Amino acid sequence: MNINATLLAQALWFGFFIWITMKYIWPHLQRAMAERQKQIAEGLAAAERGKQELASAERRAEEALNEARARAAEIISQAEKRATQIVEEAKAAAKAEGERMLAAAKAEVAQEVSRVKEDLREQVAALAIAGAEKILRREIDAKVHAQMLAQLKQEL
Repeated sequence: MNINATLLAQALWFGFFIWITMKYIWPHLQRAMAERQKQIAEGLAAAERGKQELASAERRAEEALNEARARAAEIISQAEKRATQIVEEAKAAAKAEGERMLAAAKAEVAQEVSRVKEDLREQVAALAIAGAEKILRREIDAKVHAQMLAQLKQEL
């Protein structure tokens, strides 16, 4: 065997093998690599979209949280205003009730004073009548004494 012939035969078989590989195997490998490259690109794009959606969701969540905080502050402010209003209403009601009770007490005192004055008048009149009766027993002029008693009663 000749080394040149063997080398030439190996070179021919190697060329034939390359041609067969290029004709039948290489397109399948290129298609598989292109599909894999496409899947990787889609995965990277999906990851990027996921990051953007996550950032967008975080912004929306932050906005919702800020809105909720503002609403809570508004509700607290309204509650404080309502509490102040209720306190003021209670103060006004208590003042009105105190004034009503004071007026009732004054009216009761006035009635009691009037009743006591009337009782006192009756007692003075009874004493005056008793005194007049004693005077009348000593003197006979009843008209003069009746006028004096009436005048005394009017003055009291």
